[in-house]
Amino acid sequence: MNLDNPIFHDDNAARAYMEAQRWANGVFCPHCGGVEKCKRLEGAKHRPGLFQCGDCRQQFTVTVGTIFERSKVPLHKWMLATHLMASSKKGFSAHQLHRSIGVTYKTAWFMWHRIREAMTDNTGAGFGTGGGVVEVDETFIGREPGKEVKRGVGHKMKVFTLVDRSTGRAKSVVVDDLKIKTLLPILQGNIAKEATIHTDEAMQYDNLHQHFAAHESVNHGAEEYVRGNVTTNTVEGYFSIFKRGMKGVYQHCGKQHLHRYAAEFAFRYSNRAANGVEDTERAALIVKGAEGKRLIYRRFNSVVS
Repeated sequence: MNLDNPIFHDDNAARAYMEAQRWANGVFCPHCGGVEKCKRLEGAKHRPGLFQCGDCRQQFTVTVGTIFERSKVPLHKWMLATHLMASSKKGFSAHQLHRSIGVTYKTAWFMWHRIREAMTDNTGAGFGTGGGVVEVDETFIGREPGKEVKRGVGHKMKVFTLVDRSTGRAKSVVVDDLKIKTLLPILQGNIAKEATIHTDEAMQYDNLHQHFAAHESVNHGAEEYVRGNVTTNTVEGYFSIFKRGMKGVYQHCGKQHLHRYAAEFAFRYSNRAANGVEDTERAALIVKGAEGKRLIYRRFNSVVS
């Protein structure tokens, strides 16, 4: 990341960059979707970047309908924050952001959650399309609200993750339990029927062969971690990055926000350098993903995690 880039220091440059990313195929109205009669207003009394739609007569800028809408934080600081998040493999704390770009901690914390929202994959991912291998596993972190701390992992929050071995993409979902009736809809909603599923020996996965082309497992309890090409080492590697970030950088996370942290790590993993995506391209994907994902602070739980 080149910190001398004007988009990190000048609002006009930041706006031009965002317009190029969001409107690569032409300007459209975020109010009505019109594309034919969107005109830039360049009068002396008009604020920079203002457009008017000739169809619905509404005015708008490039931030309308995105996570950046109505923010009092200058757009160039938003672009810097976006690039910092995109280039930080294990995350970037709100305290560090507040010190780095000169905003309050509360503002930095909410900026991060808005950016994580832009990183969220809300689509059925199509993992294993064409008969590929999908590794499936779960991990435990923090503590479930209201649960007493005991031995084992029953009191911990649960994150369920899929990794497509062919494409290198990941998706994580926060779940309340690990019963097959909870996990199966997630699997079926994201994994192609022709896929082969690799898991460990956990009982909830016993009948996955009934729903997908094949299911293979390794027995970690018997210290079996690889058998031929059957393994869950890829998803375990994903969890190592996720846990280093959650424990070493973020440290505390409430369950009401955990899904966004999970989306952050899945996004960076899916769009990492090994998949041909460098930091600048990853940041551009976040800007593009900001479309239609506005968050409003008063709707948030007031607990800062």
